[in-house]
Amino acid sequence: MAATPSHRPSRRQLLGSGLAALAALPATARGAERRPRVAFLGTVVHEHSHSQHFLDRLAIGHAWRGAWHKPRVEVAGLYVDQFPDWPRKDLARSRAAKYGLTLAPSVEQALTLGTGKLAVDGVVIIAEHGEYPRTATGQTRYPRYRWFKECVRAFEAAGRAVPVFMDKHLSTTWPECLEMVADARRLGFPLHAGSSLPVTLREPAIDLALDTPLVESVCVAYGGPDSYDFHALETAQCMSERRKGGEAGVVAVQALRREKLWDALAAPERQVTRELVVAALARSHNLPVDGGYPTAPVSFAWAREACRDSIGYLVEHADGFRTTVLMAPIRDFNYAGRRADTGETVSCQMVLPMPTWGASTADFFTPLVRHIEEMVVTGKAPYPVERTLLTSGMVVAGVESLTSAGRRVETPQMRIAYRANPESTFWQP
Repeated sequence: MAATPSHRPSRRQLLGSGLAALAALPATARGAERRPRVAFLGTVVHEHSHSQHFLDRLAIGHAWRGAWHKPRVEVAGLYVDQFPDWPRKDLARSRAAKYGLTLAPSVEQALTLGTGKLAVDGVVIIAEHGEYPRTATGQTRYPRYRWFKECVRAFEAAGRAVPVFMDKHLSTTWPECLEMVADARRLGFPLHAGSSLPVTLREPAIDLALDTPLVESVCVAYGGPDSYDFHALETAQCMSERRKGGEAGVVAVQALRREKLWDALAAPERQVTRELVVAALARSHNLPVDGGYPTAPVSFAWAREACRDSIGYLVEHADGFRTTVLMAPIRDFNYAGRRADTGETVSCQMVLPMPTWGASTADFFTPLVRHIEEMVVTGKAPYPVERTLLTSGMVVAGVESLTSAGRRVETPQMRIAYRANPESTFWQP
């Protein structure tokens, strides 16, 4: 008998039943051998959004070393939080149809596939883009922490946990970041998080051996707070963590704008910082001058004038190491570090092959997707989550400093030491 309007199944019921039917199908009925299944949680899917780049690669694969790489995992659960058609067209529904996926009505349904119990082997959280509230310091409250806690509750209910990938920083408060890492340790699941910058191509293709005697790191990049500051900090940290003795933790962060920044960098004790700023800028392909090339040698005085509107984060580590990040009027990410043993400056550009309108590739996402697959398949995170825990904390302290007119923010809670592993290098597949 046809359902009357008052008895029609809800959207949640329809979507949930579709997911349950999919989960019940044998692997052969889904057209492929059994691969580890992942739940994909995204805030919004539009052209060039992070969710679009990750979802496409995990669903159909990507180019890799002269061949097409088929995914080693299967996107089984798909939850998307927002479906706006402005300012960019929503692609969530069309992508779901294209890939034969059912949009789940909730995070829980994406993890259980409508079965009422955990039914996936991994979770991918891409909470970037979309309309969300902001904190008093200007950070966007994407639902990273909230979705992660929903995953934790599902793991606790199931009595088992699966690997989780978290795009970009962990959350917008230090206690939440710390809690997320503690949850992963308590339940024993690998947590992989962070930026694509540490694993993209480098020009030149340098890497630092473990226990390299570095004394300072600088990244000169573009963007601003609560977005690209995180990418710049990860660019520096993936190098800094390989220094002799490993990472010792962070004890203070100060963020400065314009003349206050350049005055701080001009201090006598900042000679090495100034040299590294110049070295990093010299790696840029688009310096802020007419024609992209200066008419005089790049120097600190030149940089101060050409990049006077920059924002900088000055980070002090527990072992005396320094990290300086400049967000300047350029269009690339450039690293420079100083060796204590030889006095040599090591530098490179983190290459970002950007998409163009009408083309959806952004090749720097590809190595990160491969790391996600590897973690789900092997059950091992490619590098310590403490990297992203500290860089998340640096962002929190940095935006706090900016909103308090450049006050130095002491961070004794961030005295977290860790060591990088040999596999946490950019070129690993």
